[in-house]
Amino acid sequence: MVSLLRAISRTSLSLPRSSIPSTIRSATRSTSVPLSARTYSSKMPNDHFLTLSCPDKPGIIHAVTGLLAKNNLNILDLQQFSDPQSEKFFMRVHFGHIPDTDSLKSEFSELATDLKMDYDVRPVSSKPRVLIMVSKIGHCLNDLLFRQKQGQLSIDIPLIVSNHPEFQPLAQSYNIPFHHLPVTKDTKLEQEKQILDLIKENNVELIVLARYMQVLSPGLCEAMSGKIINIHHSFLPSFKGAKPYHQAHDRGVKIIGATAHFVTADLDEGPIIEQRVSRVDHSMGPKELVEEGSNVESQVLAAAVKWWSEKRVFINGHKTVVFN
Repeated sequence: MVSLLRAISRTSLSLPRSSIPSTIRSATRSTSVPLSARTYSSKMPNDHFLTLSCPDKPGIIHAVTGLLAKNNLNILDLQQFSDPQSEKFFMRVHFGHIPDTDSLKSEFSELATDLKMDYDVRPVSSKPRVLIMVSKIGHCLNDLLFRQKQGQLSIDIPLIVSNHPEFQPLAQSYNIPFHHLPVTKDTKLEQEKQILDLIKENNVELIVLARYMQVLSPGLCEAMSGKIINIHHSFLPSFKGAKPYHQAHDRGVKIIGATAHFVTADLDEGPIIEQRVSRVDHSMGPKELVEEGSNVESQVLAAAVKWWSEKRVFINGHKTVVFN
C-alpha cells in the first residue's frame, strides 16, 4: 500500500480522479477541496469546535485531548501547528457528542490558565452573523449570497451595507435588509458610526468587504480588529491600491490573482487568508483581465469566509494559520 500511494502521489497531477481507486482516494489528502465538499450543518447538533492558541511547550495536545477523553468525548478531527518563529501553538478540534459545554467550562478555564491559552468553543451547527459591505461592483456579493442560500456557507447575513443604492433589488430578492449609507470625505466618521451601530444592533461577528471601495478609518479597523475580511483584486503584495488590473497590464504580467486578507489600518497590509491565480497572456487587455479576475475574486473571498466560519483561520502576528 505504501509503495502504491507513492506511485499515485507522483502521478496524481496527470491522472484523472476517476482513474484512481476509491480506496486510494480516501487514503490520500486532497490539496484542493471544493467549497461544497465539507459543509457543517444541523446534522451535527451535538458537535463542537474547539480552537486555541498559546505559547508552545510540550504536552499541550496531551492536556487538551486528555480533558476531552476524561469527559467521554470523541475527537472527530484535530489539526495543530507549532510556529518556530513566533513560538506559538495553534489547534482546532472538532469533537462530539455533547448538547452543550457548560459542564466543561471550569476545566477549560483551569487549562487555559495553566497553558496561558486563548480558546473558543462553539457548536458546529451555529451560524456566525456576517455583515456584507459593497459599492458598485457586485460579483462577489452575488456569489456570497448564492452560496449562503444554497447552504455552501454556514453563515447568517442579517444585513447588507452599501455607499451606493444599486444592489438594493438584489438584497431584496434574498429578503436581506439593505442599508444605503452614502459617504464622502467629510461624512466618513459619521457614516462609520452608523455602521458600528448596525453592527451592535445585529450582533455582527464579521464584516466582509465584497468590493467595498472605501478605505476604512483606523477607528473602525480597531473596533473590529481581526473581524474584517477584504477581497483585494490583486495578488498581494503586488499592485496595491486602485486599478491593479491596469497596473498588471502595464507590466505585462502572465498571471493575475486575488487576495483575501484581514483589514488593518495599513492599506492592503493585513494578514493574508487565501490567494489564487489565473494565467493570462499578451492578447488580453485591461477589460479581459478584469473579467478573468472577477472569477478568481469570488472564489477566493468565498473560501476565506467559509474557512473563517468553520473556525479554521488563526491570526499569527502579521500572518495567518489556516487549517483548510
